[in-house]
Amino acid sequence: MLYSPAVLAQLDGRFSFVKTPLVNAPAAQREPAVVRTVSEMLLDIQQRGMDAVLEYASKLDRWDGRDIELDAATIAASGGRLDPALREAIELGSERTRAFAGEQRRRMVDFETEPIPGLVTGVRYVPVARVGAYLPAGRFPLTASAFMTVGVAKEAGVPAVVACTPPQPDGSANDAVLYAAHLSGVDRVFVLGGVQALAAMAYGLVADLPVDMLVGAGNAFVAEAKRQLFGTVAIDLLAGPSEVAVLADDTADPVLVAADLLGQAEHGPNSPAALVTTSEVLARAVLTEVDRQLETLATASIAGPAWRDYGSITVADDRETAATLMDDLAPEHLELLTADDDWYHSRLRNYGSLFLGAWSTVAYSDKGMAGTNHVLPTAGGAKHSAGLSVSRFVKPLTYQKIAKEATPQLATAVEVISESEGMAAHKATATLRLDRLAAESAGERPADREPASAV
Repeated sequence: MLYSPAVLAQLDGRFSFVKTPLVNAPAAQREPAVVRTVSEMLLDIQQRGMDAVLEYASKLDRWDGRDIELDAATIAASGGRLDPALREAIELGSERTRAFAGEQRRRMVDFETEPIPGLVTGVRYVPVARVGAYLPAGRFPLTASAFMTVGVAKEAGVPAVVACTPPQPDGSANDAVLYAAHLSGVDRVFVLGGVQALAAMAYGLVADLPVDMLVGAGNAFVAEAKRQLFGTVAIDLLAGPSEVAVLADDTADPVLVAADLLGQAEHGPNSPAALVTTSEVLARAVLTEVDRQLETLATASIAGPAWRDYGSITVADDRETAATLMDDLAPEHLELLTADDDWYHSRLRNYGSLFLGAWSTVAYSDKGMAGTNHVLPTAGGAKHSAGLSVSRFVKPLTYQKIAKEATPQLATAVEVISESEGMAAHKATATLRLDRLAAESAGERPADREPASAV
């Protein structure tokens, strides 16, 4: 996360830096080598189909020749292979996420309106037919990913949701990820990872037919595959490394602030974490506290480089400056730990998801316990886009029905506009109807008259 030069210039003299990133480039920057590799793989899979998919699976995922699709019994039995406490936590996360998505869907209501007599317009919310979900299971199996993708798609009413998840070292699927997918209502699961998984779903090489939409997080190759496949299919969003930002004042606890910054930094060595605060005392305390917590953190080899290279602390002179800086960062996850949380909530506009108060850590959403979706925009994308939700899986299809009595008002205006544009065929469609209406009023048959502007 980087500030834009224009905003920094606008706020000059109203803030100071306590820590700046060592790497002065967006963390989500695409590598040319990744782009080239993905392009070559997609073209190869397009040309050679499933043979290419399985070759990549063997080379990259150590596929051992077993059937890549899991049968329903194996999927359903995955929960029995888990520790009971983990199984119960997954069940809770699935329930919470689907409940929140269900509430969203119930508020998306079909409607009709009649702005003038005889003109009826409306909207129907229709789910896409087929969704392909990628469920990561690499360094850190993202158990809750299925809640956010498969489960939310099902709550949106998607009839068919297939999922791909990379194999573990023994060639099997991760049972926690699999059980989360099962509870979320997945229809079919394939043990297949990376670019080849996304291509197989997009091109219809698994599950009989191509999917209409690809969703889910993944590494740089997965993200680039989604980017290149966009257009062939829809996608949820182009997400880079996970981000967190904390906006805090002198009432915040530096221990909690440091812990929450590191909680997202451990996603990967290029995951940005930012603190914007109105208190220099807090800023210095957090800087010290992060170093202290890293001394004993089991994932310090990941979170430490992320904080060193992409972490930042900015001190703002006042809350308005702090809010402006934070809106410019537009972080994926934003925590508010201030005495004025309500003011900031009403003022802030750019974030993927907001966490209000010291008791609202990002991890609660990450693991599905809050019910909100954790598939969110990164790299400033929150300035123009929201995260994944049921609304992404449904199409608001509009329709209109015009009766005779509305024709004069609509058609006359269309004639005028079409004439000004030089679009004779558009004008003729309106003129035909006006002439037919006039003929009916005069007691004539439509065939008795020629349209005045048919040519």
